[in-house]
Amino acid sequence: MTTRNRTRRNGGDLVIETLQALGARTVFGIPGQHALGLFDALSRSELHYVSSRVENNAAFAADGYARATGEVGVLFLSTGPGALTSLSGLQEVYATAVPVVVVASQIPLSGLGARRKGMLHQLDDQKASAQNVTKTQFSVHHPSGIPSAIQDAWAAAITVPQGPVWVEVPQDVLLGEVMVPPVEDALAVPYDHPPRQELIDEAVRWLATSHRTAIVAGGGVRRSTGDARRQLLRVAELLDAPVVCTPGGNSAFPHDHRLSLGSWVEDRHVTDLLEDAEVLLVVGSSLGEVTSNYFTLEPRGRLIQVDAEPRVLESNFPTLGVRADAGQALAAIVAALSGTQPGAEDSVRADWHGRSAAEAVAETHRRVEARLDGQELSRERRFLADIRAAVPAEMQTYWDMTIAAYWGWNCWDAQSGEFHSAQGAGGLGYAFPAAIGGAVGLADPADLADAAEAGGPGVLAVAGDGSAMYSIAELASAQQHGANVTWLIVDDGGYGILRDYMEETFGQATATELYRPDFVALARSFGVPAEEVPVEEVGPALTRAFKRPGPAVVVVRTLLRMWAPSHLG
Repeated sequence: MTTRNRTRRNGGDLVIETLQALGARTVFGIPGQHALGLFDALSRSELHYVSSRVENNAAFAADGYARATGEVGVLFLSTGPGALTSLSGLQEVYATAVPVVVVASQIPLSGLGARRKGMLHQLDDQKASAQNVTKTQFSVHHPSGIPSAIQDAWAAAITVPQGPVWVEVPQDVLLGEVMVPPVEDALAVPYDHPPRQELIDEAVRWLATSHRTAIVAGGGVRRSTGDARRQLLRVAELLDAPVVCTPGGNSAFPHDHRLSLGSWVEDRHVTDLLEDAEVLLVVGSSLGEVTSNYFTLEPRGRLIQVDAEPRVLESNFPTLGVRADAGQALAAIVAALSGTQPGAEDSVRADWHGRSAAEAVAETHRRVEARLDGQELSRERRFLADIRAAVPAEMQTYWDMTIAAYWGWNCWDAQSGEFHSAQGAGGLGYAFPAAIGGAVGLADPADLADAAEAGGPGVLAVAGDGSAMYSIAELASAQQHGANVTWLIVDDGGYGILRDYMEETFGQATATELYRPDFVALARSFGVPAEEVPVEEVGPALTRAFKRPGPAVVVVRTLLRMWAPSHLG
């Protein structure tokens, strides 16, 4: 390190110092000409840098890190093409409400304002490009504004509904020498979103008199800043209410609980139960396309909808809308319900047409199983069961937009781990880079210093062959950083779900078939251990991969089928 680097600080140092003061540990991204001040400053910090090979994968990695750790993901982007390439990844971050702070470089100040100066990477308005996929956007035009902008961005990112926040800093501001003293502390406090008392009172009046209450638990329960999962369990038991989790809410409620309907939102028997509820309590979900079984859900009772995002309320159904953090709202409902009962441990006595809530749930599960039994789906069901048996109970899993993931949305039991998927925006290529981020976040910092000594709890990524090609370059990143991630690639020779959709709709599939590379050879070319196994041997192959430190790839060539959709009548 030169004397100049030791004694002179610039705007890049202010960015790094502020992030460290806010508690950041890891940064994802790719260097670029205008962002070099950021990356040079990293060399003078304790932040751990994880490189990606494509910017949208870096966004997925920051997303996966935040989901796995509960911390804020940090993403550094270069100007123009680098910034724009990240947007598809940031759409998933935004749609799923994951806290990420993005620091993007900009062209020098003299080129801003849509002046056509012909600067490299110049856009008319780069910040405008990010508006559709970030909560808030900040531009910094002088060094002294950097700490405040990043502090405000961090607060916005962790305020429910959480999400990505964009901060852009021009090249000359990052490189310019600063007089601002080193940032030693920074405070970012999320805005509080407690429920309004009159709404809770009205909701409890409905709930306390209902004998058929059902609950839909969405991603907002998992992203809550409060103790939402425990409060959800308490509400369900007080109301004796069946609970179904959305794909985003998968793992928000214990899968093996007597009141759990799992995540089978795409089954008509579950839809029937939700429709039959006198009161349907929806927490952290818009009751959107998938959760409503493709908009076939037609509730006959009254709806209460709790969500921190006001635009979600009544977006699909008339409801008693409660704008609030899920955990805070559920805690308020618990307190109010307990006060309406003779004893705090008493609950509403449910009556589902002469059956208890647990009996109604068990009967619904039997009907779902019977429907699946009536189709030739033994391979698919065994495949998911074999993966579940091989995956340790506490392991976090990441699922791409692939047929295996659609099964996972509905029937994966996360046990004591977490289930993460790209169901928010639905783009391809999510699982592997997100899993790299998760593996890095969960690893002991000491292990990250030497890729050869990779350690920490491993994670699993599941992708199809089509989605795998979106992120195949990240094998280099996984190997470079020793990410303890196993990548299961289900190779069916094409875009399997699109093939199914087209064959069902048009009688034939067009443009869905793909040339099949040798994924094992590709992985090994990066130094990553890999093997291809028959579908019946996926469990032992995963077990072998989990025992190895660092990345590993397991390939299964098989054609998985979807269950017959129940929303088509």
